[in-house]
Amino acid sequence: MNKKWMIAMSCAAALLLVSACSKEQPAPSATPEQTVNQEDGDEQQSNEQVKEQEETPAATEQMTIEEGTPVFTNASVHDPSVIYADGMFYVYGSHLAAAKSPDLMNWTLIGTGVVDGNPLIPNVKEEMAEALEWGQTETFWAGDVIQLADGKYYFYYSVCKGDSPRAAIGLAVSDSPEGPFEDLGMFLKSGMWGQPSEDGTIYDATVHPNAIDPHVFFDKEGLLWMVYGSYSGGIFIMELDPSTGLPLPDQGYGKKLLGKNHVRIEGPYIQYSPETDYYYLFLSYGGLDANGGYNMRIARSKQPDGPYLDSMGNDLIDAQGPPGSFFDDRAIEPYGVKLVGNFMFRRQPGESGGGVGAGYVSPGHNSTFHDEESGKYFNIFHTRFPFRGEGHEIRVHQMFLNEDDWFVMAPHRYAGETIGTYTKEEAAGAYKLVNHGRDISAEVKNSIVVELQADGKITGELSGSWELSGEHNATLKIDDVIYRGVFLRQYDELTTQEVMTFSVLSEEGISLWGSAVALKE
Repeated sequence: MNKKWMIAMSCAAALLLVSACSKEQPAPSATPEQTVNQEDGDEQQSNEQVKEQEETPAATEQMTIEEGTPVFTNASVHDPSVIYADGMFYVYGSHLAAAKSPDLMNWTLIGTGVVDGNPLIPNVKEEMAEALEWGQTETFWAGDVIQLADGKYYFYYSVCKGDSPRAAIGLAVSDSPEGPFEDLGMFLKSGMWGQPSEDGTIYDATVHPNAIDPHVFFDKEGLLWMVYGSYSGGIFIMELDPSTGLPLPDQGYGKKLLGKNHVRIEGPYIQYSPETDYYYLFLSYGGLDANGGYNMRIARSKQPDGPYLDSMGNDLIDAQGPPGSFFDDRAIEPYGVKLVGNFMFRRQPGESGGGVGAGYVSPGHNSTFHDEESGKYFNIFHTRFPFRGEGHEIRVHQMFLNEDDWFVMAPHRYAGETIGTYTKEEAAGAYKLVNHGRDISAEVKNSIVVELQADGKITGELSGSWELSGEHNATLKIDDVIYRGVFLRQYDELTTQEVMTFSVLSEEGISLWGSAVALKE
């Protein structure tokens, strides 16, 4: 086996993990024997991906225990990308899955699976034959939908072989957010081994992108952009023509924002905040399966095309693997503000509800939404769960800007709450506290118990001080590290009660979540 093919196969293995439903494999070495074995594993993973696509569960409803408590209807859409149209929220994900909700709490599947009859593209195998043939695949990966000035809905889809970066992003259009979408063709390709790529140079997976995971957005000046990429050579951004939705000429792959040498970073999404005048770049680090350590991170910039810096001032362009490396998580852990990773709020003795606790496993590949009328920010993502294997569902959490103009994420899923004005007496009490850390790890971070004393001290399993300022601003000081964020009253599904929570962030990019211990009434 020649050196070029060995490198190609190693790169292919590295790219496999971006599959929306594949199982994680260890990084391969460059021996011919192991490369051949990896080929067998790739085929098995492709089969598992198709199997999960076919077995994606339908929406399931969680009924309330008491009148007046929130009702949630869950649905499975991997890599949900959100749009709001005609009073309805829509999310679009991998495997041509989509769902809608009037309130971000109750989701109804529109369609799922690359099968004829899916309302998004009813004759998908014929309509999208060219794209599926190019990607050498039977499914679609993460996509994005945006409405342009002509009133039509433009669906940016992606296809990928799965065991290599042979991929493409294309465009389809519809008069309705529910389809049917008509294919306009592919416009950006990757994975042309030994051939000229989109920028005219020979394709190199260590520096060129894997053309999947598009997100399209307007900046504050009305310019249209597409950020995209996964693993391989990193995350890129390019400017689009707002009248056609296609790239402006002579950009190649666009401008690189971060990544190189197959580090596990994907799912870019950019949210502009008029309050701070920053563009916030959301990313998912790690492997997406239950053992992959998937976690969400952010960085920010004053320009849509960067540079993007984290809370410590690190430029994310430096978030890359060393030459010749694969999946070097240690190299990228220092970059980006970590919002959420694996965690569990453990139920305490005397608390209401049942079970040992509740939390998330490998939450990520998010989109965001800013409701300009209410001022609320939402984070929409998929997640797996402790003790539930690879099953995944949509979750929505509110986000808030702290005093340092960084987003923090509410600890519990959105249940219609609005942040309020709280007193120190309301904020004081015992809390289950989760430290999300900065690591990329399959470890589930279990909560500990701390007491926010009325005199401003923190006692229990940690010691320090705390403060409530303004209407709801929270400041915690632990081991001389200051964390800033908000207090928020939320509904807790574990205890089926309303509880006080806090979400705070340190300058080092570490998030702490607190959820009040809710004793049985």
